Amino acid sequence: MTDPRLPRYQQIRDFIARAIAHREWATGEPIPTEAELAKVHGVAIGTVRKAVDLLVSEGLVERVHGKGTFVRRPSFANSLFRFFRYSSDESETLMPGGHVQDRRRVMPPEDVRKSLQLAPNQYAIQMKRLRTLGQKVVLAEDIWLPADRFKGLLDLDPAALEPLLYPAYETLFKVLIVRAEETLSISLANASMAKILGVHEGAPLMAIERCAYDQDGRPVEWRRSHGPAAGFRYRVEVR
Repeated sequence: MTDPRLPRYQQIRDFIARAIAHREWATGEPIPTEAELAKVHGVAIGTVRKAVDLLVSEGLVERVHGKGTFVRRPSFANSLFRFFRYSSDESETLMPGGHVQDRRRVMPPEDVRKSLQLAPNQYAIQMKRLRTLGQKVVLAEDIWLPADRFKGLLDLDPAALEPLLYPAYETLFKVLIVRAEETLSISLANASMAKILGVHEGAPLMAIERCAYDQDGRPVEWRRSHGPAAGFRYRVEVR
């Protein structure tokens, strides 16, 4: 519940954010106009505009000139590369390709089962994927999906899942990912991972674990990505 001591624009921001979280407006749909929100909340349009400005800066909504303000479709295409940056000799930012190496239907390990909220007898699909620049592997990913949500995935041509997975999830399986939680940690390369990433055994790696959720709040993907620690960068703005 919004703290009534907060400024009115902050309260309105919280009201809209809560409505989006409860899916009162679907991704891509417009929220009420600023005039309508001002009337509902009994405030000036400038107060509503300040609230919407906050939501725009947070990436929850986007303004489309001449059309209105819409619930923003999240994009995770570049999210890992907040942490790993790859550039050409001309300092151009490069986006690694994605290549699915292996897919299978198996019983998941306990940590994955709990993360995906699967019953003890439920199967999952495990995918191994490599992210590459040219011939060089820069990230190795272990990806898990609930098997009952992704029926037919094992029969697909791998090209249908490349270079990005989330658009394929939405198009082929009607699974729209709207948010994700990530955890960073440090590990050491075992013999297998060292060979894949082209580093020596025992080299430090950054591990990023992500659990992604659909618009109903259900976990639909768990993944762990490993990359050489030498390529890791972390930047955050503190205010």
